[in-house]
Amino acid sequence: MGSDATTRTLLELTAPLPASPRALDVGCGPGRASLVLAGAGARVTAVDLHEPFLRRTRSAAQDAGLAGRIAVERASMTALPHPDGTFDLLWCEGAAYLMGVDRALHEWRRLLRPGGALVLTDAVWTTTAPSAEPRRFWAHYPAMRDEAALVAAARSAGYEVLATHLLPDADWTDEYHRPLAAAIDAVIEALPDPDPGTAEVLAEARSEVEVRQEHRDEFGYLALVLRRT
Repeated sequence: MGSDATTRTLLELTAPLPASPRALDVGCGPGRASLVLAGAGARVTAVDLHEPFLRRTRSAAQDAGLAGRIAVERASMTALPHPDGTFDLLWCEGAAYLMGVDRALHEWRRLLRPGGALVLTDAVWTTTAPSAEPRRFWAHYPAMRDEAALVAAARSAGYEVLATHLLPDADWTDEYHRPLAAAIDAVIEALPDPDPGTAEVLAEARSEVEVRQEHRDEFGYLALVLRRT
């Protein structure tokens, strides 16, 4: 979840950093954020366990003329193979929940040099009383909390909170849900009578879009911009 524009906004909030900071993009996916960071001058190590994502990141870096600034590495976010104090910047958009945000905050801190920055995004409640449908949709993430609790966790783990930033609605619609809806329509057109398993997956995906459209004021993705103290 995110966009190039949001990544640039968050990067600006990490200042000051060295002119060519060493950055680690954890759970890099197909490399969108890595490309933005490298394009802004960072020397990026892009990490993921999913080899197809790593191949896409390599290809995208080559196409963008950034292959010399992006090193691709297959590794688990729970066992990152780098010495303490290696990086000026750690980046993780929407993936820290896989190992638990609190655990990530504590374990990744050692990788930052003193004064280094960590940017991560996580799903949060933006109401004290979420409706039944959003609660059902997010039932797979029982650790989901509100902004105040997420900020408190970051401070407890040894970070100064430089900024928080709720991702704009366009990051959901333009970057995620509109392509998802188009993909659903394409599958339905190709398979007008899908098998029960496929039909269930399609229904769940469409439900995801509808829950966000109808309850957008109740949850969102929050970016934390942190400084190691």
